Amino acid sequence: MRIDVGTTLGGLDEDEVQSVRVEGRLMGADIDAMQHGHRLQVGSVIPFSSLYVPPDAGSHPSSEPAHRFPSPGIPAGTEQLVKPQDHITCRRRHRKVGSMKIGIIGAGNIGGNLTRRLTALGHDVSVANSRGPETLSALVEETGATAVTAAEAARGAQVVVVTVPLKAVPGLPAGLIDGAAEGVAVIDTGNYYPQQRDGRIAAIEDGTPESRWTEEQIGHPVIKAFNGTYAQDILSNGLPKGSPGRQALPVAGDDAATKQVVRDLIDELGFDTVDAGDLDDSWRQQPGTPVYGHQGDAEAIVKALAEASPERTAEWRA
Repeated sequence: MRIDVGTTLGGLDEDEVQSVRVEGRLMGADIDAMQHGHRLQVGSVIPFSSLYVPPDAGSHPSSEPAHRFPSPGIPAGTEQLVKPQDHITCRRRHRKVGSMKIGIIGAGNIGGNLTRRLTALGHDVSVANSRGPETLSALVEETGATAVTAAEAARGAQVVVVTVPLKAVPGLPAGLIDGAAEGVAVIDTGNYYPQQRDGRIAAIEDGTPESRWTEEQIGHPVIKAFNGTYAQDILSNGLPKGSPGRQALPVAGDDAATKQVVRDLIDELGFDTVDAGDLDDSWRQQPGTPVYGHQGDAEAIVKALAEASPERTAEWRA
């Protein structure tokens, strides 16, 4: 299969692609792949996941506009070194053993990029948004995920990610998690933005942690994760386990088993995790806290969590 440099690897994911081989001339210079420290050079064969960096990945938790990334695996500023006729060839393989069925409800910055990375890792991903499956054709073509309705997303899923604005949570279908696999881990990535988006939610203003409120709305326990993670980081910052300075994410929740499922999945994505306590402690990672948007390693995240104050700053109150 030939794919020109400068085009998206549409419809390909790591459950189909074992590796890529770079062919052609890189105009006298080796180029670093964006992840895992591989060298991208003529004749090299490296894992597909190291090169997979889709375009138009937005940012989170800030409200910055989406950014266009360079060609897959080509760091910013080096695109001009690659001739348009250079290409890569791909060898296909079957879905990996041990893959999970994952439902993602919400296809914005975080939901879209989790769809990209999780399909690339070989998981069976279903994705839903508020506008209907027919509006997800581009993401489906790019990733190989299955577009479904929100009511269908959790069916048979071992992990469900709820990544919608908090103001939209009460409008999610009743029995949202019905039909999920036994012991399903439900991840809540949400943040309360009263002035910017969500309006006043009285219970949260009165001190209920955001994810505890979401848990009550959907009628199922949740694990809080990814809420303070920039969407771009999900695509480009993952590193192998044990790498110095590996970025860490805080994870809060009441159930130890489902929390571990989430932590293992985050590790697979290329990030360390820090146990941030029970869901009642998850205020420590809400907007306005030191850990929110933090890109540090595990030691830095532990320190940031300890420095949090339960009092909301004016910016994050209605």
